[in-house]
Amino acid sequence: MKLYSYWRSSCSWRVRIALKLKGLAYEYAPVHLVKDGGEQHGDAYRAINPMRTVPTLELTEGGQVRRLSQSLAILEYLEERHPSPALLPAEPYLRAHTRMLSEMVNSGIQPLQNLAVLQRIKGEYKGDDKAWCAYWIERGLIAFQAAAQETAGTYCVGHAVSFADICLVPQLYGARRFGVDLKPFELLTRIEAACASLPAFLAAHPDQQPDAVPA
Repeated sequence: MKLYSYWRSSCSWRVRIALKLKGLAYEYAPVHLVKDGGEQHGDAYRAINPMRTVPTLELTEGGQVRRLSQSLAILEYLEERHPSPALLPAEPYLRAHTRMLSEMVNSGIQPLQNLAVLQRIKGEYKGDDKAWCAYWIERGLIAFQAAAQETAGTYCVGHAVSFADICLVPQLYGARRFGVDLKPFELLTRIEAACASLPAFLAAHPDQQPDAVPA
């Protein structure tokens, strides 16, 4: 497997966590989203992913090269193809609740802080991109924490890591980048700390990636 990734992309980070948790080896292929206007916009990468986003997971199955983009679609594929350890609960309601929490980040927060959106807000509309991000991240985390109260144990849904935790941890990193005060989110930062003690989360962290930019 080959993962086209950018070290600080929260969507790429989700997939890295899942791959590490499931013990799957992969080749890391960096795609720099900023350098020279963004490598994702070049013809070579557009041929791999027409949406010009990361991550893209490239697979060779039966001699055929296949590619998947969109992080949650990739997580679902990995869960079905490599079901152990399970990252979705077996019980139907909890399974749906996990997907709901994941989508609160995936569709309710992350797209609004996407690099392409911020570049347009700042460049085209001369807006305050950081204030924009902080507003939507805080709004989303308030909702996420309220929903997670129902099912939280050690992690977002009980005592096993799930898609919800995989989405939450990168989002909290993004919240700090944009100056969101996380003191009101004690439940979420407690879950984050539990995840941070796991080797898979440590190995998937942006600072550990080969294309990481030193602080």
